[in-house]
Parts: sequence; structure tokens; C-alpha cells
Amino acid sequence: MKKNRLKKLGFALGLSSLLFLTACSTKVAESTNLDEKIILRYAYASNSQPIIDSMNEFGRLVSEKTKGQVEIAYFPDGQLGGERELIELTQSGAVDFTKVSGSALESFSKKYSIFSVPYLFDNEAHFYRVMDDQTVMEPIYQSTKDLGFVGLTYYDSGQRSFYMVDKPITTPADLKGKKIRVMQSETAIKMVELLGGSPIPMGSDEVYTSMQSNLINGSENNEFVLVTAGHGAIAKYYSYDEHTRVPDIVIMNEETLSKLSKKQKEAIYEAAAESTNYEKKVFKKAVEKEKTEATEKYAVQFNEVDNQPFQEAVKPLHEQFANNPDFSELFTIIKNHRNQTK
Repeated sequence: MKKNRLKKLGFALGLSSLLFLTACSTKVAESTNLDEKIILRYAYASNSQPIIDSMNEFGRLVSEKTKGQVEIAYFPDGQLGGERELIELTQSGAVDFTKVSGSALESFSKKYSIFSVPYLFDNEAHFYRVMDDQTVMEPIYQSTKDLGFVGLTYYDSGQRSFYMVDKPITTPADLKGKKIRVMQSETAIKMVELLGGSPIPMGSDEVYTSMQSNLINGSENNEFVLVTAGHGAIAKYYSYDEHTRVPDIVIMNEETLSKLSKKQKEAIYEAAAESTNYEKKVFKKAVEKEKTEATEKYAVQFNEVDNQPFQEAVKPLHEQFANNPDFSELFTIIKNHRNQTK
């Protein structure tokens, strides 16, 4: 109860700060003086440290590239809501930026559904080749333009695997009858069903108490949920089936972007791309640190998995996307990137 009160208090304070900033800062739409400072609002939910550092690096770079003319004000740690709420706030222009999981964008643009396809990418190198190819990503980023926001760049959110309260997952049979939290994604729901589990879609902020109360038996995510989110205190078994690599996506209100000067727009895009390169460098080290802390603090056990049986079980999803006229071309392009070299 106390935690909920604190959460509500944090939301109220964040909203008050947002309203104050909106009232007091120079609005892009009204800015005619080139020397006038523009303050853009960036809200985000709870995140791992490398992602937070990368978002802050984006703000530093924007300020540097615009010589202080454009500054970023942050509303962190879910002060203004979860990912769905943050997308809607960006859509309406109440905030100018947010960073959310690609899966959270599925209900706004079906193009983002492609990233929830299990075993879409062979490995990290394949993932980077696709995500760094603007001919692939730009149509996806622009697919929400008519809804009021566009994508700017991505951050690596690592691989997603199953982690459980009672025992490790070594084969799909271990998921039979298990209640598994998934993101609010139709593709993720279908994946767990094909693997024999019972998917329970819910927000990330509900996972800890749901495992604690036995509402769910486990979840799926990257390693940062174990210490950063504290889930390792309950879930002691992390199994590397590595079923998906869902990117995080930085989105921006389209109207705000359109009203910036040409140089300011260039600064935004350059800063976004450079913050992605920064995130790549810090992410891997942070994963290893998280694993070490999870082992030492919570005695979490990590186990490798032969994921071939998992891949076989989810083949119907590959067939579904390969044969869907809305996805077949994109699916083929992504698959063909596996054999390319940079």
C-alpha cells in the first residue's frame, strides 16, 4: 500500500513538473527567435542503467550540437506512467520523446510486430545488420507518422529468455502448464502457446508481485530484470533459450520535430544515432555486471539451453509472417541479412 502511495505521489509530482515546464518553457510552435532556448520533454519508464545512460547521452549531444539552443528535460522512472501511457503522451505532444519496447508499439503500427517473431535473428550480429540498415528501419519508423509520432533510433535490449520461480526451463516440455508473463503482444502470446505454456500478458511493473503471489510461474526478459528490477529475489532460474531480440525504440512527437529548424532536426537525428553507438559499447559490460550481481546477491542460476526444439515449436509463427502479404517482404529481407557482412 505504501509503495502504491509513493508511486501515485511520484506521478503527481512528475505531472506537476511537466505542466510547469510546459507553461514556462519556450514552445517550439511559438518560437521565432533563433536565440531563444527550446526545452523538449523526454519521459521514460524504469530502465536498466545502460539505457538510462544512453538517453542522457542523447540529451548531452543535442545540447552540444545545438550550442545549448535545444535542451532536454527528463521525466524518468515511470513518473508519467508506463510504456502505453508514454506512447500516448508522445502522440498527443504532452511530451516530445519517449523510449519504449518495440513490442509496445505493435498496437500502433503492425510493422513493429515483426520484432516479436521468435528466432527472427540468428545472433547479435544479424540483429545489428538489420537495425542499422535504414532502408529496412526507416519505413518502420515512419509508419506511425500519421498517428503523431515517428521513430528516431533503437537501443539494443539484448536477448529475451525465460526465468522461473521453481525450476529451470531446458525444453519446451518444461513450460507445459506454466503461467508465463509476456508483453502485451499478440505474437508473444502465440509464441508461449506454441511452446506449451499459458501466456499472461501484463505490464512489467506487475511481474514482481505476480510471481510473489503465484499468479504467474515465471516471465521472459533480458538479464536486467534480475537485479535492476529485483526479480531475482523470487525467480532463481534463468534459462538461455534466447527466443527474441526485441529492440527498444526512441520515438518523437512528429509535430515537434516538424517545427524545428533544419539544423536542429539534423542535431536530433545525429544525436540519436550517436547515442545508439554509445549504448552498444556500454550494454555488454552492463549485462555481465548484472549477471554477477544476480549470482552473488540472489543466487540466481543461469543455464544454457539447446534452443533447436524451441525453434521447431514456433515454426508456425515464421510461416504465418512469411505468408502474410503485409509482412512477407520485410520478413524475407530480414532473413536475408543473416548471410551478409558489414
